Amino acid sequence: MSDHAALMREAISLAKIALATNDVPVGALVLNQDGVVVGRGNNLRELDKDPTAHAEIVAMREAALHNKTWRLDGHTLVVTLEPCAMCAGAISQSRIKTVIFGAWDEKAGAVGSVWDILRDPRTPHQAEVVSGVLEAECAQLLQEFFKDKR
Repeated sequence: MSDHAALMREAISLAKIALATNDVPVGALVLNQDGVVVGRGNNLRELDKDPTAHAEIVAMREAALHNKTWRLDGHTLVVTLEPCAMCAGAISQSRIKTVIFGAWDEKAGAVGSVWDILRDPRTPHQAEVVSGVLEAECAQLLQEFFKDKR
């Protein structure tokens, strides 16, 4: 698989797209077993007026359409922010193998901060998790966005 930092840089560039629609800057990629990007996403909640349009969900939808199946067995998700409970549930349901994320979400994170849905033995499908990839860069993007909001 490609270098985690290089993949996270691509996810960061997707996160910056969300800024144009005044959405939280989160970006995500889905890679197949061969390391080919088959899904890309950024937060679209504000643009689409859709509470489920998180970057991870957008990227997984694109990957599923690309693959012509909802099952993303063996795939990797790269995202700039620790997934929330909704996204962690979708990741588990889609059978994603590995999740790589940048910044921790101490308020709503569901992959180690508040909950750990993806590694909970009660979850039907667990995923490998790699955390903190380019954490400072990912966190700074979010801090700058929220600095003007609060």
